[in-house]
Amino acid sequence: MKEIKAFIHRNRVADVIHALTAAQLCGDECNLSVIDVKGTLEALDNQERDYSLELGGRVITEVKLELVLPDERVEEAVALIRDNARTGQERAGWVFVNDIGAAWPIDGS
Repeated sequence: MKEIKAFIHRNRVADVIHALTAAQLCGDECNLSVIDVKGTLEALDNQERDYSLELGGRVITEVKLELVLPDERVEEAVALIRDNARTGQERAGWVFVNDIGAAWPIDGS
């Protein structure tokens, strides 16, 4: 199993999730989390820019997608994320892949 983390612009999230769903990488049993985070990607426009007193600099609200998949589906998922998260900028985000050492469901037993 692998964990994919992708940091992308908020306006690209819906397209990325739709592409993952259409490829059946995300559905009823999808291990996908979508989290708003403060980041340092280049803003697409002035409305996206913000200033963080805590960080002492300019930031934007990015989205971090976390997705857990079997090893054989990772390359496909990364390609879909990269294709659908594009903004026209030279660098529109990042995708990271990590090994999952172990995973256990939380259940009622």
